[in-house]
Amino acid sequence: MKSKNVEINNEIEKTDNLFNKVIQIVELARMQVITAVNLAMVHSYFEIGKMIVEEEQEGKDRAKYGKYVLKALSKRLTEQLGKGFSEQNLRNMRQFFLKFADRDISIRQKASGELEKSNSTFFNSFNLGWSHYLVLMRIENINERNFYEIEAHKSNWSEPQLKRQYHSSLYERLALSRDKEQVLKLAEQGQIIEKSTDILKNPLVLEFLSLEESHTYSESTLEKAIISKLQQFLLEFGKGFLFEARQKRFTFDEEHFFVDLVFYNRLLQCYVLIDLKTDKLVHQDIGQMQMYVNYYDRHVKLDHEKPTIGILLCKKKKDSLVELTLPKDANIYATEYSLYLPDKKLLKQKLNEWTSEFENSLENLEGE
Repeated sequence: MKSKNVEINNEIEKTDNLFNKVIQIVELARMQVITAVNLAMVHSYFEIGKMIVEEEQEGKDRAKYGKYVLKALSKRLTEQLGKGFSEQNLRNMRQFFLKFADRDISIRQKASGELEKSNSTFFNSFNLGWSHYLVLMRIENINERNFYEIEAHKSNWSEPQLKRQYHSSLYERLALSRDKEQVLKLAEQGQIIEKSTDILKNPLVLEFLSLEESHTYSESTLEKAIISKLQQFLLEFGKGFLFEARQKRFTFDEEHFFVDLVFYNRLLQCYVLIDLKTDKLVHQDIGQMQMYVNYYDRHVKLDHEKPTIGILLCKKKKDSLVELTLPKDANIYATEYSLYLPDKKLLKQKLNEWTSEFENSLENLEGE
C-alpha cells in the first residue's frame, strides 16, 4: 500500500512538472504574439503617418487641407475599424512619421540611390510599443531621443519607467559625467558599463522614497526607505546591480564595522559598497570608506573579481575635499542624492554650456 502511495505521488509530481512546463511554453508564446502584434501596430502607424503626410503635401492650403483630411479619415476609419483612429491618434501617427522619417527605407533609397547602411541596425526598425513612442516622439533632441529608445529596449522599461527616467533627466545626468566622445556613444549605444565611473550619476534621484527634503531624517531612516523601495532604487542606481546585504558586518582587530549597503555588479564583476550620509561629507567619511574597500579587496573578493568600488551617497559633497583626501587611482566616489526630480531645463542648460566649453577648448588646441 505504501509503495502504491509513493507511486501515485511520483505520478502527481511528474504531472505537476509537465503542467508547469506547458504553462511556461504557452505564456511565452502568448507574450511573443503580443509583442509581434504591438510591433506590427507600430509599423502600421508609421506607414499611416507617412501616407497622411504625403497626402497633405498634395493640398494647396496645407494646414486647412490637413485638418479636413484627418477629420474625414478619422470618421470613415472609425466606422469601418472601430476605436483607435480618432483625430488625435491620427495626428500622433503623422507626428510619429515626421520624428522618425529617417527609418523609412524608401526615403533613404531616394536620398542615396541605394539602401543606406546605418551605424546601428537598431535604428533600422522599431523595437518598442506604441505607448513608448508616444513618449519618445515628444523629445526634441535626437541624441537624447535615441538614448532613451535604446535604454527602454535594452532594459525592458515599461512606459511609466521610461517616463520616470526621462523626467529624472537620466540622459543629462549621465552626459554631464562623461567626455564629449562618451556623450556621443550614449546616443549610439545607450549606457555601456565597462569601468567603475560608468555607473556614476550625479545626482542620484530618489524622489520615490517620499522623504521630504525639509524634514530632518537619519541615515537609518534613509536606509530603511531605500530597502522598502529596493526595486525602484535598483532601476535608478543602474545596470547590473544585485543586492547582497544591509548593515553588513565585518570584524577587524576585534572591532566591528558595518557597511550600510552592499551590492554586486555582475557587468563589472565587483562589489559595490555604499555608505549613506545625510550631513555634509567630511574627510573622516572618506577615510572610513577607504578602509571598507581595502577590507573587501583583501579579504572578500575572489581572484577573478575586479577591485571593489566604494560610493559615498551624500546630501552635499565638495569635489575638492574628495580629490585632496584620496589618491588619484582610488576606486572611491562621492555622489549627491536628491529627494525630488531635478530641474530638467537647468540640466539641459548645463549640458549645452559644458558641450560649448568642450568644443571651444578643442578649437583652441587645434589653433595652437
